[in-house]
Amino acid sequence: MCRWLNLREHSQNIRCGAADKQIDVLTVSDRDQGSDMALKATSTMVSQSRKRPCDEDLMKLPKWLLVVAWFACFCLSSVLAADDSHISAEDVTWTALGQNENDSMPIGNGDLAANVWTEPNGDLVLLLAKSDAWTGMGKLVKLGRVRIQLTPNPWVDKAHFRQTLRLENGEIEISNGVEVVRVWIDANHPVLHAEAELERPAILQAKLELWRTNTHPYNASSPDRGGMFEFGNHPVPLDFEADTIATDKHSILWYHYNRSSIFPIVLQQEHLDSILSRHTDPLLHRCFGATLGGPDLARVDDRTIRSVTPSSNPRVNLVVLTETQVADPATFESSLKNLAARTNRIPRSAHQQWWRDFWNRSWISVSGSEDAAKVSQGYVMQRYMMAATSRGAFPAKFNGGLFTVGHDIAESRDSTTRDHNPDFREWGNSYWNQNNRLLYWPLVATGDFDLLQPWFRLYINALPMAIDRARLYFHRGGALFPETMYFWGLPNLNDFGWDNPTTEIQSAWQRYHIQGSLEVIAEILDTYDVTQNQDLARDEILPLANAVVTFYAQHWPLGADGKIYLAPTQSLETYQIDAANPTPDIAGLRSDIMRLLALPSRLASPEQRALWTKTLDVLPAVPTGTTANGKTPPLGKGDPDGTAVILPALHYGSTKNEENPELYVAFPYRLYGVGKPDLKLAQDSFAARKFPQDTCWGQDGPQAAILGLTVVAQKAAIDEFTNFGDQRFQWFWKAGHDWIPDFDNGGTGMMTLELMIMQTDGRRIQLLPAWPKDWTAEFKLHAPYQTVVKAHVENGRITHLQVTPPERAKDVVVHTAAR
Repeated sequence: MCRWLNLREHSQNIRCGAADKQIDVLTVSDRDQGSDMALKATSTMVSQSRKRPCDEDLMKLPKWLLVVAWFACFCLSSVLAADDSHISAEDVTWTALGQNENDSMPIGNGDLAANVWTEPNGDLVLLLAKSDAWTGMGKLVKLGRVRIQLTPNPWVDKAHFRQTLRLENGEIEISNGVEVVRVWIDANHPVLHAEAELERPAILQAKLELWRTNTHPYNASSPDRGGMFEFGNHPVPLDFEADTIATDKHSILWYHYNRSSIFPIVLQQEHLDSILSRHTDPLLHRCFGATLGGPDLARVDDRTIRSVTPSSNPRVNLVVLTETQVADPATFESSLKNLAARTNRIPRSAHQQWWRDFWNRSWISVSGSEDAAKVSQGYVMQRYMMAATSRGAFPAKFNGGLFTVGHDIAESRDSTTRDHNPDFREWGNSYWNQNNRLLYWPLVATGDFDLLQPWFRLYINALPMAIDRARLYFHRGGALFPETMYFWGLPNLNDFGWDNPTTEIQSAWQRYHIQGSLEVIAEILDTYDVTQNQDLARDEILPLANAVVTFYAQHWPLGADGKIYLAPTQSLETYQIDAANPTPDIAGLRSDIMRLLALPSRLASPEQRALWTKTLDVLPAVPTGTTANGKTPPLGKGDPDGTAVILPALHYGSTKNEENPELYVAFPYRLYGVGKPDLKLAQDSFAARKFPQDTCWGQDGPQAAILGLTVVAQKAAIDEFTNFGDQRFQWFWKAGHDWIPDFDNGGTGMMTLELMIMQTDGRRIQLLPAWPKDWTAEFKLHAPYQTVVKAHVENGRITHLQVTPPERAKDVVVHTAAR
């Protein structure tokens, strides 16, 4: 049993004794059996209470209820002050020098990032990455490595060595108790600074280290070839191109210039030659690089700069740039030098202010047990790493983001998972929707809308290609996106199949796997709900949604029942090729279209709304059946006396992967959940799932939270945020099914924790729908209609609450946490 307190007015408006304000009584309901009746009961109480004058009727109420009312008024009037102490409390400090790249800390500004570590001799090493550093092979690579040495070495006294990641301002400090080296990447400019404050003047030397030093064919063994999933083992008629070090008097300047591109080969292999002239090659003549310099530093050779004289405040600056469609490298060199000149002396204060503002957008701080503290720290670390990697031209990749590491290996050897160069990442360079979406779902409630934009733009920018592909392959309107795709929207060649004579993806894992775009639409709709940004609706939601819904509406025929019959298709990767009416696609279409129709009428044309309405009318129902031996039934054949459950599809074969497609009705599409009808059906479906999994891309956490299963959700949050990797910075999450750091693991953890503490639908805001009584929390999260909710939770109850704007407080429903 659970008890709900419906807080109908904001703290600044509630006044005990005011004639026009009321506070609701506690309403008892059984959350596990569905809570829609309790909501109705509470709503009725509210409407009735507003008919009575407060002064007179308060005197008639029982004394215990007056105490409750007074306590609620008192608690609601407390305003939670913004404070970043809960962030600085999670700072990480190491007291010993590192050994190699596996001892790194992450920093970044969302576009430029670095793994920063020390080595036993006192060297400071920076491994540099940029979100748009794509080679002609379509490979996301590092910019290079910079090794910094100070003479005399301040770390000789190892007893006082400290290296601290200061989350509150996105900086790393290395000190010996007296002398300090600070590394930071400007939050507002593409510049990395390494600056020292020394008691004894020292010589600073910075040396560039590159490993892409020779141009060589793809088809020969080399460290660059390992991890290129998208090519399989097929020969590729291109070369890996070398980096170039330019001549410059005062700094080290280097770049990578794409003189060739895989793009036309992909289009030719996928029978899209006819549209090659319609789409600009996004790889050819892309150029990315950096310049390394600083005050009183002189060039020693083509890779090294050094202090002219010893200094107490030596500093090195690294400025990075990427340009596309570069006519020749000389043009890029000039642009980079001009950029370096403009960003030479930018105050650090604006950088620090950006991070203060970032951490003040939102927070969740959890305590009450050792596990709770780990969850709290893990949540902060994942959000920090997203801020460090997702403000550039491209979204962070699920398989490592910008924080993959490696080391130099012999040029004649292929990289492997155990021994690889810094450019290696398992599972390659394509974007995998089922993984990547998990990084971005939690950023809506955190209010990190700038971090969401690269993910949304990936699909918006690829939309013209997706429309052309639908037209040429299927003679259909609209657009479709494959599950695994190059950033320009086409399936990778390993999945499509080299020399494939058809237009059908050969990989059975991906052939009909297109529902991911429905989830991207849902994420953008969530963002619109919170921001009410009309431009977002017009420029992103409507073009993408209309194209995707159009394809679904046109591609499959109507069955005998007058409903769309989706076959042949698949239900995620688990039920391949021979599925019909897959639950994720049906749930996604139903959820998205209902939400599209709820948009203000001025945003969509009558033709668009007519298409959505017609498609919704002919959508089949979500498939249901019964369990077999208590589990999701094989081949859809349940026991006659089995428990009623949601099925992964209307028809399906054997399992090929370990997903639970039937639970997409909960997360991500939220057709079922706490406070919604038929909750028990969804809970029973969860209990019957074939594949429990709560780390990596497993979704037990968010699905359990949405269904009010507190014990399962709490365990999942702990498992996700303690799924530590084997590097010194343990929040580089364990590779799992992916690669280290496994960003979708941390994203799923964030989503689990947020949904445990707050869930929204329409105007309703539910607090503590799956919150354990033994965890204390402070939180600030964003809700629909430009609403911010701040609260303190203790012993299973909200003890302080602030809702902004105040009028939204009437839409808040507070659950009592589970015991």
